[in-house]
Amino acid sequence: MPFVTGEEIRVDPHVLGTGSRVVPSGFVRAHTRVRRPSSVPEVRLHVADDVVALWEAMETEPGGAGEAPPFWAAAWPGGQALARFVLDRPEVVAGRAVLDLGAGSGLVALAARLAGAPWVLASDVDPFSRAAVGVNAGLNGIAGVSVTGDVLGRDLAGVDVVLAGDVCYDREMTERVLPFLDRARARGVEVYVGDPGRPYLPHDRLAAAAVYEIPETEGPGLRRTTVWRLP
Repeated sequence: MPFVTGEEIRVDPHVLGTGSRVVPSGFVRAHTRVRRPSSVPEVRLHVADDVVALWEAMETEPGGAGEAPPFWAAAWPGGQALARFVLDRPEVVAGRAVLDLGAGSGLVALAARLAGAPWVLASDVDPFSRAAVGVNAGLNGIAGVSVTGDVLGRDLAGVDVVLAGDVCYDREMTERVLPFLDRARARGVEVYVGDPGRPYLPHDRLAAAAVYEIPETEGPGLRRTTVWRLP
């Protein structure tokens, strides 16, 4: 199993798969600023002031940035809501192994560890995200967070809770994510999804566990964001 520290990410190729990249942690530090998410001040994150400049910098890295924008460099509403939820209700994750699906910055993974999860697996297809998770874990002095790539085609044994923030941002991604979540729930895994009202999420299949007013990632205003439970 791979694991992260504040200085490096060690990757097991048998977990991440052939061709996986490791982004230097120094890149994340050099192109971001440390801030506390407004709804989760317990955690500090490396975030981008200028997303366009960051994306251009990513393109100059060996291997380039690909087509994925730097989603990892912001604290999105669904992730903030999930992080707030587990910190307010630590019994959801305390003493349980957690998967943070679509981890991005790692905010949800770090909150789960702070709430008492003994081990968290942070999954994201973006190697820049996996680097950011390691850097943010080190910034907060949090151990016990592992990283991996795409898990949607696999059934992960040993996971008790899946936390998925902002994963249903388009139809294609939703169609990949929902079968994975259904399989996890069928095995008895608790599943929670943080979402700020995107139309692709099948709300009629879900039960609301908590609702938060999360400040917009870009611009003023609040975004009503729900933590949904898969019954």
